[in-house]
Amino acid sequence: MAVKSRLLELLEQHKGEILSGEALALELQCTRAAIWKAVKSLREEGYAIEAGPNKGYMLRKDSNRLSEEGIRLYLKNPRVYMKLYKEAGSTNQLAKQAAISSEAGHGAFVIAQKQTAGRGRRGRSFFSPEEAGLYLSVVLEPREETLQKSLLLTTAAATAVYKAVKKVCGISLDIKWVNDLYYQGKKVCGILTEAVTDFEGGNIEFAVVGIGLNLYEAEGGYPGELQGIAGAIYPDAKSASATDRNYLAAEIVNILVEETEDLKLSREYVEHNMVLGKRIQITDGKKCRRAMALDLCEDGKLRVQEEDGNINTLSFGEVSIAVE
Repeated sequence: MAVKSRLLELLEQHKGEILSGEALALELQCTRAAIWKAVKSLREEGYAIEAGPNKGYMLRKDSNRLSEEGIRLYLKNPRVYMKLYKEAGSTNQLAKQAAISSEAGHGAFVIAQKQTAGRGRRGRSFFSPEEAGLYLSVVLEPREETLQKSLLLTTAAATAVYKAVKKVCGISLDIKWVNDLYYQGKKVCGILTEAVTDFEGGNIEFAVVGIGLNLYEAEGGYPGELQGIAGAIYPDAKSASATDRNYLAAEIVNILVEETEDLKLSREYVEHNMVLGKRIQITDGKKCRRAMALDLCEDGKLRVQEEDGNINTLSFGEVSIAVE
């Protein structure tokens, strides 16, 4: 491991503590000049490292920059394949390529500080400005799950985001069937699940679950079409800086892997679902209709009562709470 990477790992492990240059050089088996060079490089990348004569080096406690070294500290499987990009087109595309090439297996993930071609459902783009959110895609290899059960991968991802945000940030989100999370009435997280299947058997070979979570509204705000719709879990960058985003990213992955060990509809997904018992509008292609959302089936499908009184189950489609 390069000196810079190992140094950052040590600084992340001892965030807020002063580590002497002499001790660091001894630990990393290099010169103090090499330590200084690595510190200089990390500072240029944006890491808040303080130093003083005869005091050593310290990664500030409020340092909140994403790093592979920082994320691995919190992963239950720290040796898993992980790639952090300063900028990426689509993390889903990169994760899919890594899985196809056999580089990335179950629980592996790709994360980016910014996406230039982030994707949502139905071919929509996902606004992914630099550092204002978490943008990651996780590779999953479900145990002999069929395509018919793929909806549960999305509900598991929503559950993982709900649990991680609750644990790390102390914020309780609302879940909207099937793949969105809301806070204070605005969408703060979108999930895109893409499965690669065995055509003959109909089993899922692997799936890539893309998660985009808005931490705060970036300077310049959201694009016009998202204004009044998109939101964030924090009001601004300063408030968001109190949350360790390395810890949050790792916990989302940890919990998602845990949720898929025994794939089923979680209690949290049901209890915190914002559409149940509400009149909803269903958009399927260019057609829209209204119905009453009754409950959720074990496979994640939404059971609704149509306006003509008939009961149907939805496995796809866009829903929103109807405005009377």
